[in-house]
Amino acid sequence: MFYLAAAVSDFYIPASEMPEHKIQSSEGALQITMKMVPKMLSPLVKEWAPEAFVISFKLETDPMILIDKSRQALEKYRHQVVVANILESRRTSVIIVTKDSQTPLSLSEEEIAQGVEIEEKIVSYLQGQHTLFMEKKI
Repeated sequence: MFYLAAAVSDFYIPASEMPEHKIQSSEGALQITMKMVPKMLSPLVKEWAPEAFVISFKLETDPMILIDKSRQALEKYRHQVVVANILESRRTSVIIVTKDSQTPLSLSEEEIAQGVEIEEKIVSYLQGQHTLFMEKKI
């Protein structure tokens, strides 16, 4: 099982393009061009571990596109599960998306008060999905 944490960023500035010294504000407005971080999900699924149960994350700020973007990722990368979440509620609720289903997981007010973290529910649910995958039932 590969449980892939959310990317730190989709963009970066290569070390070779970083200035050697402090950028002086006296030089006026600053324009930054960033490169895209290489996507590792495709080689993981296709080349490195094609038989593995692979879980990725999709974080969005717009709830209207979350499920569609998650399904697009499943279609593009051909892995098993996307843990989909919205930025503002990411600590209390997620949707587990597979090619055939979407399962919401949320913390209750009581669980939040007790300090339960959403990851506990995610991992518990995914353990069951992994067992089914290993038994070739999903």
